Amino acid sequence: DKVRDLRGTAANRVLNQFEEFGNYRFHFHCTATAALEVVQDLGLGFGAFVSAMGSAGTIGAGEAVKRHHPGCATVAVEPVQCPTLFNVGFGTHRIEGIGDKHVTWIHNVWATDLLVCVDDQECLEGLELLQQGPDVLASEGVDAELAASWVDAFGISGVCNVLASIKAARYYGLGPKEAVVTVATDGFDRYPSVLERLHREQGTMNRDEARRRLSVFRGQKSDGILEATREVRRRWHNQKYFTWVEQQGKSVDDLRAQEDPAFWISHQERAKVIDRRIQERRTGGGGGRA
Repeated sequence: DKVRDLRGTAANRVLNQFEEFGNYRFHFHCTATAALEVVQDLGLGFGAFVSAMGSAGTIGAGEAVKRHHPGCATVAVEPVQCPTLFNVGFGTHRIEGIGDKHVTWIHNVWATDLLVCVDDQECLEGLELLQQGPDVLASEGVDAELAASWVDAFGISGVCNVLASIKAARYYGLGPKEAVVTVATDGFDRYPSVLERLHREQGTMNRDEARRRLSVFRGQKSDGILEATREVRRRWHNQKYFTWVEQQGKSVDDLRAQEDPAFWISHQERAKVIDRRIQERRTGGGGGRA
C-alpha cells in the first residue's frame, strides 16, 4: 500500500522487479548470451534452461536460448511447499528468493515448457553437504578441487536450481552431450544462520549423514513435474489476474495483450532503442527517455 502511495507522486519512479520489463530484457539478452557461449565452448547441445521464479526475470533467458536451439526446454521451478503454478497451491517454504505466491507480471508463461517442484528440506541438506562436505564428495568420486570450489559458491536457491536441473534432465532423458544450464543465484554468505538452525533441528552433519545426503542429488525422482500444455499455460496466464488486475491496477486489456507473442517480442527489441539512446547521451547527442 505504501508503494502504491509513493507511485502516485510524479517525482517518484518505483522499480518493481516483478513487473519491470528491464529485468526481463536483461536476462533475455545478457544471461542467455552467457549461457549460449558456455554451451558452445563446451561443444554440447542445449537440452534445457532451468530457473526458479523469484521475479521470473532469469527464466526469460530460456526464450532467447530457444531461438538458437529450438529443441531446448525452458523449465520453471518452485517449492513443493508452495505450489503456486503446480496446482494453484500456497504455503510457506525456506527457499529464500523464490516462490512468492503469485505469477509475476514479467513471466512469459506462454514460453515455459515444464514446471519442476523441489523440496525445501532437500535444498537445505544439499546446501550443507556442498558447504561442509567436500571431503566426502571427493571420497565418492567428485574431483577434489572441484568439490572444494563449491564451498561458499551456493545458496539455497542455487541448490534448488541444481536439484531441479537433475529432475528435468532425467524427465527428458537427456544424455551427456546435452547441456542443462541453470544459475547459482546466490552464494553462501547470506545463509550461515540457516545452517545453524538446521543444526539445532537435526544435529551436526557427521560423515555418515553426509554420505546419506548424496541421495539428495543422486536420488531425484520425476515427482512434482507438470508439462506446460496450452491449457496449463492458460491457467498460469489467468492467475496473473488476481494479483495484477485486482490488486496492482493493471487492466484486463494489459493482461490479454500478453497472450500475443508480439507483446514479448516488442519488449525484447526495445533493448536496441535503449542502447542507442544510452550511446547518444554518452556522446552528447541527447535523446529522450527510453
